[in-house]
Amino acid sequence: MSPRRAARVFLFLALLAASCAARAAGGELKPWSGGATPPLALRDLQGKEHKLAEYKGKVVVLNFWATWCDPCREEMPSMQRLQDKLAGKPFAILAVDYGEGAPRINDFLKKVPVRFTVLLDRDTSVASAWKVKVLPTTLVLDPLQRIRYSVVGDLEWDSQSVEDTIKKLLPPG
Repeated sequence: MSPRRAARVFLFLALLAASCAARAAGGELKPWSGGATPPLALRDLQGKEHKLAEYKGKVVVLNFWATWCDPCREEMPSMQRLQDKLAGKPFAILAVDYGEGAPRINDFLKKVPVRFTVLLDRDTSVASAWKVKVLPTTLVLDPLQRIRYSVVGDLEWDSQSVEDTIKKLLPPG
């Protein structure tokens, strides 16, 4: 095994172990104090590029996940329900898949259909830039694209307390 492949396998196993630990602990929406918002430009499953700057003026839930991550898979339906509750509002969910290809993700989405945007971080460089160490990791950005909250581990995104927190970030009107 090449040193680069061995490093990727090690990183995968470390993320898997951390994801299991996060699942045991359960996620909690916490105020962010980790610094500035990194850039983001990734392609979706249809090949269209999405840049974070295009979402300015909206509250964005940015979720880092993978199909092999149990807590990631389990929280996705609640994310879809949250998006449905906030339909028509300046709100978006961007789900950034960690290092997988479109065929695998499409197979997963046949079982767990979601209508929010799924982006591909094939080389995991975006996850690294956002300092993601555990899956799922989710960040909530305000309309000015400042990170306001983060959660490590899964969360019931459609719970009343989470919905209320996100509604407070929505621009007036």
